[in-house]
Amino acid sequence: MSDQRVSATGGMQTSYGFRTVSDGEKQPLVNDVFHKVAKRYDIMNDVMSGGLHRVWKDAMVAHLNPPRRPAFRFLDVAGGTGDIAFRIVAASGRQVRGTVLDINASMLGVGAERAAKKGYADNLDFVEANAEDLPFEDASFDAYTIAFGIRNVPDIDKALREAFRVLKRGGRFLCLEFSEVEMPILDRVYDAWSFNGIPAVGKAIAGDAEPYRYLVESIRKFPRQADFAAMISRAGFSRVNYTNYTGGVAALHSAWKI
Repeated sequence: MSDQRVSATGGMQTSYGFRTVSDGEKQPLVNDVFHKVAKRYDIMNDVMSGGLHRVWKDAMVAHLNPPRRPAFRFLDVAGGTGDIAFRIVAASGRQVRGTVLDINASMLGVGAERAAKKGYADNLDFVEANAEDLPFEDASFDAYTIAFGIRNVPDIDKALREAFRVLKRGGRFLCLEFSEVEMPILDRVYDAWSFNGIPAVGKAIAGDAEPYRYLVESIRKFPRQADFAAMISRAGFSRVNYTNYTGGVAALHSAWKI
């Protein structure tokens, strides 16, 4: 399915899975997907990754290595349910403060509820806003994280420029995303599971296969690792690199604002 992928020059703005939609149409469609799956989103991440998303997220936060000082500020974008933010707060010994930003109120509601139960409410703010137009001043954050969210943003280049803008000099950018499998045999097994298994399980768990069909297709449209790294560099970032997880099923992209 790799020939479906867009290049570093763009194409995601009008891509809703394998469908081509008009400018401005993608965001409402994506919003509808996440309203539908919000309550079961983290369960479905387990299903889609065989539970490996937990290992990948732990590795992402270990890569960030948040300090144990209250002055450290991070922004977790498209992080509505709080999965990454909770890990960062825990890794800092509950010292740092973070902002969880999502365009979807349903996802944020789940995250705020979970934060209260975990005792993280004092460390986190939940903000409903668009990754393409962040409501923060320049140089506001020490770190910007986004996990399994960037491919759902219509204008990825704009979101990357916004990430660069709100980071302080010396700030860290980390993006975890499903990517292109680079291991023979595994790629065929993964395709079979993705296009046959995941929508069926989504229907069984959430009562609707369609949102999960979109999620699978959006993974296959997302740029290859090297192409996405080029987009990050184009936004102004330095020391851009990536690490494949599980043969490229997911990849962690890392960069700095220098």
